[in-house]
Amino acid sequence: MKTTIRNLRITMITKATLEDISALNKLINSAYRGESSKKGWTTEADLLVGSRTTEKELIEIIEDKKNTILKFTENNQILGCVLLIEKKDLLYLGMLTVAPELQNSGIGKKLLQYAEMHASKLGLSKMGMTVITVREELISWYKRHGYEDTVAREPFPVSDVFSQTTNEPLEFMVLEKRIL
Repeated sequence: MKTTIRNLRITMITKATLEDISALNKLINSAYRGESSKKGWTTEADLLVGSRTTEKELIEIIEDKKNTILKFTENNQILGCVLLIEKKDLLYLGMLTVAPELQNSGIGKKLLQYAEMHASKLGLSKMGMTVITVREELISWYKRHGYEDTVAREPFPVSDVFSQTTNEPLEFMVLEKRIL
């Protein structure tokens, strides 16, 4: 008797390497900017135009020992990622990304859980992040996962890679969560 396995989904969360740069760049930019990002709910396309990141920036991130990019893969295709940066007293979380058409599928939540486990392994008691203050749905999502507004605000950066499409000044809200 012959058995055929169909629709077998092999998913993993592992550390990204330099070999993943091109796929990560494409994924991150497709989820944050441009028309493709509008398929998901985490788009910044109405606020910013241009790239969210570049291959050069991602190489620099991966080569820095204080940084980790976790990638969510299914059948060897990267569908999500998150940047983690070791700071003095916390693990900074950035670029939490899920392919636009797969947002609301639980991938982001899994990456967030792995990020928090990573912080615990490093002996860090807090997670921290910045989110553009006008991104209310995203802030609400993080709050539902235990992150709190610290009331601190940081200026939004000026870049030659992207520009604002809105006249409204942008700033970052600083969110944190105790994990130990």
